[in-house]
Amino acid sequence: MTIKKIQGCIGCGTCVQTCPTDVIRQDPETDKAFIKYSADCQMCHLCRLYCPEDAITINAEKSIPVIISWG
Repeated sequence: MTIKKIQGCIGCGTCVQTCPTDVIRQDPETDKAFIKYSADCQMCHLCRLYCPEDAITINAEKSIPVIISWG
């Protein structure tokens, strides 16, 4: 699993919308994000980068560096 935890979610849904592999879902009862399909995570970091509350923690041991630019 690449996403370690989601803590401090405000229910904005940004991580759900940005995840290209549908790993994160939003609980209809609590309106909070949760990790649904952790095995499908491609380590793109989009959920973490776009989260306005910095609520997503990525596992460091399985994480790859994020490339900001090539030059």
